[in-house]
Amino acid sequence: MHHLYTHPNKGSFGKGLTKLLNSRRFATYRRALMSRLPFMTLDSDVVDVVYMTWLVDETLAAAFAPPGARLWSYQGRTPLTVLTYRHGHFGPRWMGSLRRFMPSPLQSNWRLYLAEPLSDAPPIPTVAFVYNVMDSLAHVAGTRLFSDALPSHWPASFDFRVTPDEAVIDIAPGDGSAPRLAARAVRAAKAEDAVLSPPWSGMFNGWSDAVVRLASQDAAVVEVPTAEGAPGRSALATIALPMDVASVEPLLLDTQTLECPLLQRLDADPEALCFLLPSVRFSALSERLLRASA
Repeated sequence: MHHLYTHPNKGSFGKGLTKLLNSRRFATYRRALMSRLPFMTLDSDVVDVVYMTWLVDETLAAAFAPPGARLWSYQGRTPLTVLTYRHGHFGPRWMGSLRRFMPSPLQSNWRLYLAEPLSDAPPIPTVAFVYNVMDSLAHVAGTRLFSDALPSHWPASFDFRVTPDEAVIDIAPGDGSAPRLAARAVRAAKAEDAVLSPPWSGMFNGWSDAVVRLASQDAAVVEVPTAEGAPGRSALATIALPMDVASVEPLLLDTQTLECPLLQRLDADPEALCFLLPSVRFSALSERLLRASA
């Protein structure tokens, strides 16, 4: 399963951490405890959010979706979005102004879009997490030990830069479970000049509609490991992401420098729809397990 964790560096520490972060027994104890406690709302003043979306084969991508999920598709293709960004003092809301002392890790979130929410889930725009990558091992361990909805991976290296001219992403997994991505996009046009080409023009009613649809994420689901033979389970997280569409800038992907085995595996179209959201307030509002699928 692509959500299972493998540490990028071999050795006793890496093997021990891999075992702990994949422990179903620990997850069972944690769920029993935390189900009795209120959810701790998390906030982050996120900056430099780079969205890169490719159309991939719907049938191949379905293997990365939770049980019972149906992907949003167009002519047999479904969008896969990689959004990469820097957190801004990611921490509990109750900390108030003290949250400024919290760290600001890098994160890359890879997701598919559901045609409709899963059963037992609220009727809001929902994505399915394929991968989450963070450059902080402490945050990766925290998401895996204390959350079902954000199983993150720690790569061997994670480089992310947004300059006045370009956005550069370089995620190297080493021997670990993080996905590989090397991508560069240039800041080439103003939003008012952005024009969608086929097949994007057939999927969306203009540039703003594409931005809103691809950036919408009121909820996210992810498959939860279960015992062999047990019904599939999914975790649901709800979030707030109040985006200012007018602030979004188009980006142009440099296809010559792109390296991503997952895109090849999913038969992705070469052209991508890319844009930059300069800043946004992110909030994680809730998390729960959904009822087992039939």
